[in-house]
Amino acid sequence: MSNIIEVNAIQVLDSRGVPTVSCSIILENNTRAHSIVPSGASTGTKEALELRDGHSDYLGKGVQKAVNNINNILKPALIGLDPSEQEEIDNIIIDIDGTPDKSKIGANAILAVSLAVARVAAKDKGIDLFLHFSDIYQEITNSSVKSNLPMPMLNILNGGEHADNNIDIQEFMIIPKGAKSFKEAMQWSSEIYWNLKSILKNQKLSTAVGDEGGFAPNLQSNEEAIKLIIEAVENSNLIPGKDIFIALDCAASEFFDGDNYNLLGEGRSLNSESFADYLEELVDKYPIISIEDGMDENDYEGWKILTQKIGAKCQLVGDDLFVTNKAIFQEGINKNLANSILIKFNQIGSITETIETIKIANSNNYKSIISHRSGETEDTTIADLAVGLGAGQIKTGAPCRSDRVAKYNRLLWIEEESPELDLCQ
Repeated sequence: MSNIIEVNAIQVLDSRGVPTVSCSIILENNTRAHSIVPSGASTGTKEALELRDGHSDYLGKGVQKAVNNINNILKPALIGLDPSEQEEIDNIIIDIDGTPDKSKIGANAILAVSLAVARVAAKDKGIDLFLHFSDIYQEITNSSVKSNLPMPMLNILNGGEHADNNIDIQEFMIIPKGAKSFKEAMQWSSEIYWNLKSILKNQKLSTAVGDEGGFAPNLQSNEEAIKLIIEAVENSNLIPGKDIFIALDCAASEFFDGDNYNLLGEGRSLNSESFADYLEELVDKYPIISIEDGMDENDYEGWKILTQKIGAKCQLVGDDLFVTNKAIFQEGINKNLANSILIKFNQIGSITETIETIKIANSNNYKSIISHRSGETEDTTIADLAVGLGAGQIKTGAPCRSDRVAKYNRLLWIEEESPELDLCQ
């Protein structure tokens, strides 16, 4: 394989018009690839540090410091290296940073390089990125995974930090589990999305969309949002609980005050056990099969209660709870918290560490869901990551906005060109 001869980073914009880091890598044979790093709005306090400039440009949100760290600090260490050695390169740049939260170089700078390395290596090998990810997993973990097409989880109604409305729960998603192919899953999901828009218009409710493309109307309650989605499913000639299921991302840390979960949109304040009862009632009443961040990231007792109450009948996903960090995740496993993990590679900062965390999930019968961030880009790496690592599920927004649809379109092409892959059920 050709070695790295050039590394260059620049500041570009994400889907919110906020600066982010893009990195280009060129090899001796002129093979080149670039990456763009996403950014979150609802973030866990234990995530690796996203380095921002803090001065007047872009209201302090510039990333020129992170860009300069790539061009001036990381680049000299990368020249001459073999990009197929993902683990070696990731460890070199992590060691250069030398901090537990990547605050010296910036997790956004480190991830931009890590992603670009993976992408250029796959191009140089002449294989799809998802196949390269499968190879990397085997090299890092000394074990293999079966690649598959992930079941999509589409956020079609937004609240919380992803919208300027009065709904407390952040995401209401549909899961087209009855679909026999990814193509069918996307057709069903798009039709439901369109029908939901018609329902909202007929009720004189807003059809403006939030950060991830889901509609963001003002509603009377979280339950009303679920009912609207079920109506849209039925209007699409599909059956809730058979063809289509529902997932929630509570992002509960955003409305937890240290003692109670404050559902301001409903005028209710609930302690951990009462909020767990509230979620259990929704699961028993509606075809909800996944709940993400159902408790605050530090409310371990609440997580234990929730896991005991509904862990056997619902996927309980730790996002802010685990932040894709293998040490924090292992601690949660030891405490029997949740039963699934959301994987966001910018929470930890490198492909190698992301794979190590997924390996822990696989070894402990926890499910993994590959996820976008609310501040996304046209970069489609997570689509290939989900397929190559056999994660089985991907969460990347509504069938709306090119920053979301780019991932779905990439998966549609993977399905077309790799008919041996099955849609994970």
